[in-house]
Amino acid sequence: MRNTKFIITLLAILILQTPLFAQQKHALLIGISNYPQYKDADDSWTKIHGTNDVQLISPLLAKQGFKIITLTDNLATHKGIENGFKKLENSVRPGDIVYIHLSGHGQAVEDENGDEADGWDEAFIPYDAQHRYKKGVYQGENHLLDDELNSHLNSIRKKVGEKGILYVVMDACHAGSSYRGEEEDDSVYVRGTDIGFSKNGKTYAPPIDKRGNIQIASEKGMSPMYVLEACRAYEVNTEIKQNGKYYGPMSYYISQQLLTSPLSFDTKWIENVRKNMDKDNRLVRQHMVTESSQ
Repeated sequence: MRNTKFIITLLAILILQTPLFAQQKHALLIGISNYPQYKDADDSWTKIHGTNDVQLISPLLAKQGFKIITLTDNLATHKGIENGFKKLENSVRPGDIVYIHLSGHGQAVEDENGDEADGWDEAFIPYDAQHRYKKGVYQGENHLLDDELNSHLNSIRKKVGEKGILYVVMDACHAGSSYRGEEEDDSVYVRGTDIGFSKNGKTYAPPIDKRGNIQIASEKGMSPMYVLEACRAYEVNTEIKQNGKYYGPMSYYISQQLLTSPLSFDTKWIENVRKNMDKDNRLVRQHMVTESSQ
């Protein structure tokens, strides 16, 4: 009888020490292709193919057991993206693997709170964000600023903790030109714009930073984070055509890694993506950048 009581007590202790939540995998995939076209063309963003990136990556992550939130085109408004992040933040638990993917246009935005050394914030362009500042019409309220994005990322890092991991992919840029050829087969689709969003008419000049790897801040209790960017700040992110479809180049090469490599705590896949982009002759004028907390 005593042995039975001892075994029951031991089992109870082991159960109490077992984590309440098993490790899970979560993904938030955001991609925009068909931005609204306004009466004044200068307010509009050109067509790109961010939704193709999501369609490429989503089934590959699903096969690996990821719980996926997908936001494309008119679902990827500023409010829609905010709600997507909140849903993700409410779902993650300590030790989880989290993957966030943003494919669309990007733009530099005149800094208003003085936290940027060069005077410019960076922004991802949701579906309902316009191209230029117009007082009383559009004043940047739907731009997703880096400050806002970092707040969400830090929240996720704290929730998944030191035993979790966060990957963030930004297949956009802030130095594009909005050029596109006349014929579909000869088109060059570029993400982003070299025109800064400024209420004071400031001219944006992207910083010349040639680092391929950048260290980012971390705090005790936060998960490691790896941010992948399709090009340097002063370079153009040009889409590539594969099997008759256009994709963000980094998204395409990430998909090739996901075909053979489960997304895990092993970060070697990141350098494989960089190497494959470097080998692509179509991408000689852009270089992938990583920012990591480790």
